[in-house]
Amino acid sequence: MGRIKVHLDKVLEERGMTSKELAEMIGITQANLSILKTGKAKGLRFSTLIAICEILDCQPADILEYVKD
Repeated sequence: MGRIKVHLDKVLEERGMTSKELAEMIGITQANLSILKTGKAKGLRFSTLIAICEILDCQPADILEYVKD
């Protein structure tokens, strides 16, 4: 079974934005954003993914990657 690798830190750095700023803009806690960034999240709401993509002006594939084991 594969896994999803999260590249959110890379995209945040490219956009010159902090995790704190993004969390505030999408309306989630920094703790929940941290769980997502570390790949420990068990799921992700489409509404959250859409908000991230809108704010960071990116596509889901820019921040999420499927990796085969």
